[in-house]
Amino acid sequence: MSKRISELCVLSLFLIAAVGEGETQSSEVTAIVGATVIDGTGVPPLSDGTIVVANKRIAAVGPRSSVDVPEGANVVDGAGKFIIPGLIDTNVHLSVTFARSGPTKETAVKYWERNAELTLEAAQMQLKYGVTTVRDSYGALLPLMEVRDSIARGDMVGPRMLVAGNIVGWGGPFSVSFSLTREEGLSLWEEQINDAVTQGSGEELMEMYPEELRSAINAYLDKGADFIKFGGTSHWSPSFIGFSEKAQRILVEETHKRGLIAETHSTSPEGLRISVEAGVDLIQHPEVLAGREISDELVQQIHKRKIICSMLVNRWGGQGYQEHLEARKKAEAHLISEESAAQELGLKRLVKREKTAAERRRERLMLGLDTEMNRKNATKLIKGGCIVTVGTDNAPVAAPEFSRKPTLRSVYREPGYGTISAIENLVELGMSEEEAIKAGTYNGAVASKGLEDFGSLEVGKFADLLLLDADPIEDISNLRKLRWIMKEGQMIDPSTLPTNPILYKR
Repeated sequence: MSKRISELCVLSLFLIAAVGEGETQSSEVTAIVGATVIDGTGVPPLSDGTIVVANKRIAAVGPRSSVDVPEGANVVDGAGKFIIPGLIDTNVHLSVTFARSGPTKETAVKYWERNAELTLEAAQMQLKYGVTTVRDSYGALLPLMEVRDSIARGDMVGPRMLVAGNIVGWGGPFSVSFSLTREEGLSLWEEQINDAVTQGSGEELMEMYPEELRSAINAYLDKGADFIKFGGTSHWSPSFIGFSEKAQRILVEETHKRGLIAETHSTSPEGLRISVEAGVDLIQHPEVLAGREISDELVQQIHKRKIICSMLVNRWGGQGYQEHLEARKKAEAHLISEESAAQELGLKRLVKREKTAAERRRERLMLGLDTEMNRKNATKLIKGGCIVTVGTDNAPVAAPEFSRKPTLRSVYREPGYGTISAIENLVELGMSEEEAIKAGTYNGAVASKGLEDFGSLEVGKFADLLLLDADPIEDISNLRKLRWIMKEGQMIDPSTLPTNPILYKR
C-alpha cells in the first residue's frame, strides 16, 4: 500500500471512532426498533419492525412484538423511519479516467501517481449516497485492488468493491479499440498508461489462437480480478465484433472455472447474440445496440438464460432524458433554420439530392435518436421480465481545476448520486417502487455472486442497510432522504465522507 494511503488509514480510523450519535462498533449489538423494513426481496414492507445486528451480520429481523432485543444492546429508535438494504451499482469506474484530450486527460496527467487516493475518494462518494457494494467494470487494476483490499481489511471506510480492471480485448485508453486513437504519434506516457491499464489483456488477445487465449486470460485472472468483462464488440460505432463465438466461449469457460462472473460489452444486435450464446452471465448496457431496436427473440434469449442486464438507466429517464429532449428541440430548430436560410438566399438554384450516409448519421447524432431507442430497449427488457440491475458508468472524470464550468457533466453521472437517479428512473420506465429497489439491491447481489452475504435484509447476511427519513415505496425519490448508513454493522455518517477530499467536498 502506498505511503499516502497508509496515512489516510489513520485518519479514516479516527473518523470511524468519531462518527457521532448512534454509531456502533461491529463487535457490539445494535437493535433498530420500530422502523418500517423494506427487505429488498420484493415482499410487502414490514411496519413497526426490529432488526438486531451482531458481529457485522443481521441476527434477527421481524415485527417488534416477536423480536427480542438483547440486554445491553445499543438501541436505535426507528419510529417513523424506513430501512432498506445498501444499494449496489453493477457498473462504476472509480480510478482515474482518461480521454484523448481535454480536462479528463489533464486530470490523468496530474493525478496518475495519486490514483489510489482518487479511487478511494470515488468509492467513498458512492458510499456517501448509500451504495455499499460496487462493481468496477473498467479501470486501472492495481490501484483498484489496493483500495479494494484496504477496505476489505477494515483499514479504510468504503463500499465493498469488486473489480475487473481492463475490458479484455481492448487496448488502453489511448487505443483504437477504446478511443479511436492510433498508436502512431503517442507519447511515451500514453503508451505506458495503456500498458498499466491493460496489464497484458489488450488488443493482442483478439489476434490469438484459442489455446493462446486460454493461457492469456488465466494469466490475467491470476493478477486478482474479481470478474471479467470482455469486448464482445468495439467501444465505438461502427460496432465491430471483437471476439469470435469460440473465443468468447473460452473467455467464459476459463472465468467460470474460477467461480467468477463473465460479462460482455456488446453493442450491436449480432455482437450481442454471439455473447449471449457464448454463455455470458451479465451484459453491460444491453439496451445500447447501435441505435437498433432489440429483437423480441434476443429479449427472450436473455430472459430464458437468466442473463443479468446491467443498464444505464440513469441516462434514459429523469434529468438525463429531459436534457436530451431539450437538446433535440434545439437541434430540430437548427436544422429547420439551415434549410430556410438556403431557400431564402436564392442566389443559386437549389439542387435536390439524397443525403449521404455520413450526413444521415450526423443528423441522427445531433437529434439524439439513439437515446430514444436506448430508452425504448430498456423498457422492452424490463417488460420482458429480464433480471435488471443499475449499472450507471458513474465516474469522477475531471478535476475541478481543469473545468471552465462548475461541472463538465450532468450530476446524474456522478458517483453515488447517479445510482440514486438510476433507481428513480426504473420507476419512470415501468417498474414499481418495490421492483426498482430490488433491482438496486437484491439483483445487484446476484450480479456480484454475493447473495448469500448481502443484497437483502435477512438473518445471517451482512448488516448493509440504509435508514431513510421517508418512505421510498410512496415516492422513490425518498431514497435521497438518507439519515445514516450501516455497512457490515458499522454505522457511518454520510457527512464524514469523503475522508480526504481531493476532487469532491464533504
